[in-house]
Formats: sequence, structure tokens, C-alpha cells
Amino acid sequence: MNYIMWLNDSFFKLLSTINAYILRGSSGQSAAAFPSPVKMDLTESIRNHTHVSFKLAKHVFSTQVKGESNLVFSPLSVHVVLGLIAAGSKGPTLQQLLAFLNSNSTEDLNAFSSHIVTVLFADGSSVGGPLLSAANGVWIERNLRVKDSFKQVVDTVYKAVSESVDFQRKAIEVTDQVNSWVAKETGGLIKEILPARAVDNRTRLILANALYFKGAWAEKFNASETKDREFHLLSGNSIQVPFMSSKKKQYVKACDGFKVLGLPYEQGEDKRRRFSMYFFLPDAKDGLPSLMGKITSEAELLEQNLPKRQVEVGRFCIPKFKISFGFETSNTLKELGVVLPFAGGGLTEMVHSSGARGDLYVSKIFHKSFI
Repeated sequence: MNYIMWLNDSFFKLLSTINAYILRGSSGQSAAAFPSPVKMDLTESIRNHTHVSFKLAKHVFSTQVKGESNLVFSPLSVHVVLGLIAAGSKGPTLQQLLAFLNSNSTEDLNAFSSHIVTVLFADGSSVGGPLLSAANGVWIERNLRVKDSFKQVVDTVYKAVSESVDFQRKAIEVTDQVNSWVAKETGGLIKEILPARAVDNRTRLILANALYFKGAWAEKFNASETKDREFHLLSGNSIQVPFMSSKKKQYVKACDGFKVLGLPYEQGEDKRRRFSMYFFLPDAKDGLPSLMGKITSEAELLEQNLPKRQVEVGRFCIPKFKISFGFETSNTLKELGVVLPFAGGGLTEMVHSSGARGDLYVSKIFHKSFI
């Protein structure tokens, strides 16, 4: 058997993930004011984000999964930092980002991002719910002056921490600083996001987003019942791995060609949100690629097939798992048509011109996730 695993609260996906965007050059000279927040259609925004998530997931699955490797990544994390970049963009670059994110305007995008940061990412551990932490960080070349309009969005919408650093003479130290921030914000699950030499004296800004989720399942597994069982790989081979098992009622639904298992997390007194992890199991041993393609092509399929009630299933088993995955997201976005942020000329709303090294542009995007 092989699985797709999904952590769900309408649009929240993974346990611990980190994005880092490196921007180089220096900005142009135009200025713009960001309008005040507007009312948004939350349902439509969630639907739009889900569409983007599936588009990303389908492409990453088809291009990044090699042989028998596992994949875990967070489209939401990518969405948040692309929103930060959009807040500092204008002209064709902004329009390309909005089109990719299925958003009508920066106002809508900022309103959706603000909802994610203040409501969805609120920590529920104090009331018995999951420990949830989301952090955004911005590291800026000390000689650059951030535009007030961009700083307002960074501070109020994304609640980001800003640091003034010396990329010119201390690129290695800044790399260590960002990686230390990553380790802290992900509870030590992700030790490093920036590889050696990713930052140099041409770097002007680094934007980073980290998500951390730690929850206990409402119905815990008995460790004494964990036993080795057969697990089928994409290659057609099978291996013996530890499986957790239970005989309790479960949220299970049998669908056309696959089954879905939902494992709720303890909610405590948090009445606003309910988190669950969903496992999608194809009926065919080699059916994972087909199931992945089906789910990512039909966005409504996910919501329509989530189990809503507990049923008797006898003994059921799921494998113990620990997955870490990282990739350079720059190429993925370019292949999906997001090219202008990497070209220069459109990121004019982040900083005032420094008079050196041309336009600001996105150099590299790194993404890591752990579950």
C-alpha cells in the first residue's frame, strides 16, 4: 500500500515547513500606497487557494518524486511568501503573481493572508488544542531603506520580524542567523533551510516563512499493538515496516477506487477550528500516481470524499512515518509560469533605490518540510 496524507483545516496542510526567498540587486524608484484592508469572500479565497495548492502538488509530485522517495511539502507556506513578494511588486510582475495565486487584488490577497496568520495560525495549546506556530521573517541589507507601505504590510498583515543585516561583509553569519531562526521556529525539526553559499554580497533581502504544528490524536494508538507488516512501494516492491493498529471506530469512507481515513486531533476548548489528518489509500497497489492525478485535477473531490462519521472497521493499520523533503522551488514556479519576479524590474515596492546593482529580483526559493 502507498498513501497520500493530508492534514486539513479547510486549507492547512502540513506539520512543519519552511520557505526562504533570496532577493538580489536593488530596487527601482517608483512608490505606491497600499489601500486599507477590505472585506473578502473567505469561502472563495479558500477555494482559490485549494486550486493553487493542487496545481503545485501535482507538478511537484510529477517532477520531484524520484524512485521510491517520499514527498511532503506545504503549498500554504509557498502561498504566504508569494503574498509577501506580491505586496512589494507592481505592474506585470504583480499581475502575474495575482493570477498564479487566483487573487483579484493585493487587497484580497492581504485580507486572506491576514486571516491565515491571525485565525488559522493562532496557537491552541493553552486550551488543550494543537500547538501551532507560524512565523515570518525578513532580513534586509542594512544600507537599504524599506518603503513605509511595504513595512506596513509586513508588520500588520504577516506579523513578520524584520532584521537589518550586513550581507556585504557577513553573508556567512547571516546564513547561520537565518538557519538558527528556522531551527527555533520549527522546534528543531528543520535544522537548515539555506545551503552554503546561497547568500552572498549581492543578496539584498531574505523572506522566510515557517510553520510548526504539534498535535495529539484524539484517539491514541496502543504502542504494544505496533507490528511489522507489508508496505508496497511505487516500484512494485514491498518492504516490512512498523504499522500502528486499532480496533476502535474510525472516520472511514470507501470511495470509487480509494478509501479515506480521518484521524482527528485533540481539540480541547478550541471551538473555532478542528484539525484532522487524512489518509488516502488507493485500492490498487500501484494506484497512487493515478489517485494523485485525480485529486489534484478535481478540487471538489477532496472535500466531497472526506469521512463525516465514525464506522466500525474491525482492525485497521497505518504505517509509522517520518518524512523530510526539500527542494528548490524556484524552478517549479518558473515551470508553472511565474517568471517575472526572477527577472527584475517588478519588485519596486519593497525598498527605496540604493543606486547600485540594478533592480531587485528573486534569486532562489528554498522549501523544506518535515512530518
